[in-house]
Amino acid sequence: MQLIITDAWLAKSRALHLTGVQLAVAFVLSAFVLLVLALGLYHWVFLKGARENWPVVGAVVKLVVKDEFEQRDRYLRENLDVMARRLGEMQAQLAQLESLGERVSSLAGVKPTEAVTKPGQGGALIRGPVRTLEALQLTMDDLEQLTHQRTDLLTVLESRLFERKMQSLRIPTQRPVTDGDVGSSFGWRLDPISGHSALHTGLDFPAPVSTPILAAAGGVVVTQEFHPEYGNMVEIDHGNELVTRYAHASRVWVKVGDLVKRGQKVAEVGASGRSTGSHLHFEVLVQGIPQDPQKFLNQGPLDKSTQMAVAASPTSRHAGRNKSATR
Repeated sequence: MQLIITDAWLAKSRALHLTGVQLAVAFVLSAFVLLVLALGLYHWVFLKGARENWPVVGAVVKLVVKDEFEQRDRYLRENLDVMARRLGEMQAQLAQLESLGERVSSLAGVKPTEAVTKPGQGGALIRGPVRTLEALQLTMDDLEQLTHQRTDLLTVLESRLFERKMQSLRIPTQRPVTDGDVGSSFGWRLDPISGHSALHTGLDFPAPVSTPILAAAGGVVVTQEFHPEYGNMVEIDHGNELVTRYAHASRVWVKVGDLVKRGQKVAEVGASGRSTGSHLHFEVLVQGIPQDPQKFLNQGPLDKSTQMAVAASPTSRHAGRNKSATR
C-alpha cells in the first residue's frame, strides 16, 4: 500500500510505502488509542455528570448504584440469615454446656460464680432475631465473653475433680488380699496366744503363704523392717497423716522411699512375727491412732469377691468367731 502526503499548496509531496503487516499494526494501534480515548472521555463525562447531577447521567448513575446496593443488601441479608441460624444453634449449645457445667460443679462442690471474673455475671444470653451486622457483632461479643467464663469454670472444675481423684487414690479402699474372708475384725477380743482380752488394732486376712499383698492406696513406703510382733512389716504413708500397715509378710517387694500405686503388690502373706498361722494383719492409722480398716474398705468400689468377704466379716455371719491366724 502506498500513501502520498502533500502540503496545502501541493508543492511538496511524500510517499509512504506500507506493507500488509505494517498496515495491520497501524490499524490495531489506532483502534487501541481510540478505545482508550473513548473510555477516558466516558469516564470523565460519567463522573462529572454524577457529581453535577446532569439529568440523563444522574438518572443512569442512580439506577446503577441502586441496583448494586440492592444486590449487596440481598447478599448481606441472605448471609445474615444463615449466620443468625448458626448463631442460634451456638447459643442453644452454649446453654446446654452451661447446664452441664452447673451439674458438674455441684458434683465437684464448686459454685459457678467462683470462676467468673465479674461477680453476678453468667447465664446464656439469647438475643432477639439478628437483622444487622451491629446486632450480630454484639451477640458474638456476648457469646465470646460467656465462652471465656464457661472455660474458666470448667478449668476450675477440672482442677477440683483431679484433686479429688488424687485424694481418692490416697484413701485405702483397696482390699489388700483379694481372696478369702476376714478373720479377726477390729476391736476388743481374746488374744489367741495369751488368752487375755486385748485390742486388735486391724483386720486379719487368712491366706496361704506367698499370697500377694496389695497396697490399699497410693503413697510412699516409709517403713520396711522386721518387727518382733509384726514380723516383716511395711508401712505406706498416703498423706494427711494417714498410714497403712501390712504385717507378718513372708517376703517384701518394696523398700523405704518407693512410690506405690493402688493395687500394687508390696509383699506376700506369711506368718512372721507374733502369729499363729499365715495371714495378713492390716492396719489403718490416722495421726498414729489405729482406725477400723473396714470403714475405709467399705467406701471403695466392691467387686463380687469383696462383697462376699464383707458379708462374711465378723460383723455378719462371723461375729464372735475367733480364727486361728491372728496377730
